[in-house]
Amino acid sequence: MTSLTVTNLCKSFGALKVTDDVSLSVEPGELHAIIGPNGAGKTTLISQLSGQLHCDSGSVAIGDRDISRLTMPERVKLGLARSFQITSVLPGFTALENVALAVQAREGSSFRFFGKVADEARLNEAAMTALSEAGLDRRAHVLARSLSHGEHRRLELAIALATQPKILLLDEPLAGVGGGDAEGFVANLQKLKGRFTIVLIEHDMDAVFALADRVSVLVYGSIIATGTPEAVRNDPEVRAAYLGEEEELV
Repeated sequence: MTSLTVTNLCKSFGALKVTDDVSLSVEPGELHAIIGPNGAGKTTLISQLSGQLHCDSGSVAIGDRDISRLTMPERVKLGLARSFQITSVLPGFTALENVALAVQAREGSSFRFFGKVADEARLNEAAMTALSEAGLDRRAHVLARSLSHGEHRRLELAIALATQPKILLLDEPLAGVGGGDAEGFVANLQKLKGRFTIVLIEHDMDAVFALADRVSVLVYGSIIATGTPEAVRNDPEVRAAYLGEEEELV
């Protein structure tokens, strides 16, 4: 486990400033949630953290190392994994094969023979461990295209876990997941708490307040509050920012 430190991060698209002097610190082993209204800049922020988007100014550090200029693959090698990217799952492969490929990529192996990856016992063992941690081991041999939406989210989590991350960036893992699937997913994340440093972006306030050690609120690209879930829940400025959605914070 390690810390994640963001200092004065900025990103603009033309005249639109999407992240505006964002600073936050995530302690080792902490689950830190980032919430905010639609259009607040949450996706842009997590894309800057992962390396998918370069920042205009400011810095991102893992532990004592500045990673601001590193590419996404370079950040993954240092232990930073972003989950829930559309391109991360191959629909024609089984859940096990998808995760085994992530294990293979982590080890720096060539993909020339990736069609035979399911025959590799060592890769499969590591992949099954990740699937089990994500609660999907019983569906290991099902094609990704045949998984339900909730199972697809679990597969994306397993792929991230297969990279052996120190820091997990979870981008709206419960989007489109409801009922028992959502409850099960929250229970899975509870088990991962303390094992990894986790940054969670999520609209489901019940999940946020059940999981987070601390919460930061992003509005119009700026952090307006950071604190414990209870402190943030009762912050007048936060409640004002959620005007019209205030019931979500109750």
